Amino acid sequence: MRMLLRASLALTLSLAAGVTCAATLTDDLGQQVELPHPAHRIADAWYAHHSLLMTLGAGDLIVATVNHPADRPWMFKVQPSLNQALQARGKTFSSEALVARGVDAIFVPAQDPDAASYRQAAIPTLSMRFDDVASMKRSLLTTAQVVGTPEAHRRALAYNHYLDAQIAAVSAQTASLSDAQRPRVLHILSLHPLKIDGGQTLIDSWIRLAGGRNAAAQVTGNMKEVSPEQVIAWDPDVIIIGADAGRLEDSPCAALFSGVKAVKAHRVLQNPSGVFPWDRYGTEVALQILWAAKQLHPQRFPQLDMIAATRTFYQRFYDYPLRADEAERILAGLPPISG
Repeated sequence: MRMLLRASLALTLSLAAGVTCAATLTDDLGQQVELPHPAHRIADAWYAHHSLLMTLGAGDLIVATVNHPADRPWMFKVQPSLNQALQARGKTFSSEALVARGVDAIFVPAQDPDAASYRQAAIPTLSMRFDDVASMKRSLLTTAQVVGTPEAHRRALAYNHYLDAQIAAVSAQTASLSDAQRPRVLHILSLHPLKIDGGQTLIDSWIRLAGGRNAAAQVTGNMKEVSPEQVIAWDPDVIIIGADAGRLEDSPCAALFSGVKAVKAHRVLQNPSGVFPWDRYGTEVALQILWAAKQLHPQRFPQLDMIAATRTFYQRFYDYPLRADEAERILAGLPPISG
């Protein structure tokens, strides 16, 4: 027992101090990764994972990115150093280009077919995956280990505590809701082709936390293509459309969906999008839970000011002094005003 306590204390102290020498880390797939030293030059091949590094105050360590300013304008505005990073064409980096840039660690999404070539180039490669709140918190701590500084570890713990606090505050208002009080919510990722997000996903998690039921819960996974007839059969009370999906009224589905409850009740919502789309896989899910709860049950959250919450989040976790008008654009799913 005494030896176990000593080992636990040693691990806690090493995390607090950061990784200062060679370490063996475990990525999200349970793979062991040798890291010779803290990563100072990082390549990130998972679009959403950038927000984790930014939350840790390590966005300026990204020297190779799969994101582009045309697609993620808020990300590049909030983290302007990304404009100097190597930008991949598609999802693949040249291993030679990464070596030339001195990359000492790369994050890849789970099952990335390019991971093997990065490992062959002797670049420490961490496969990342999270599909609920608990696994995202774990990923953030793993990412902090790769960065290897006390500040990154402190910020990881601070964010996880913040996320827990938001979940607790929302759950205090929604946990007691009966099924009849929980609207059936359909989250549409894409209108053409028509793709939805089902169960066992982070999207399903925030729908339930916010006091809703996922109308597509019988479907497992993200980005699942379905027919318009299936959506009509589900007949959701609320439809939330991803910020990048366009508007329902401009889509081929507009006439078909005219009889759906959500459309008839004018409860078709466009999702906010900032550094990354709030509804997807990034740290802004903490804001997504608040926004969704406010949308689904406004009477239970009369004091929740989403503009203020967004500005506070961006200052605290992205070190960016977001103005009120900028917060309004993010909440509307709009890009920053250029110039």
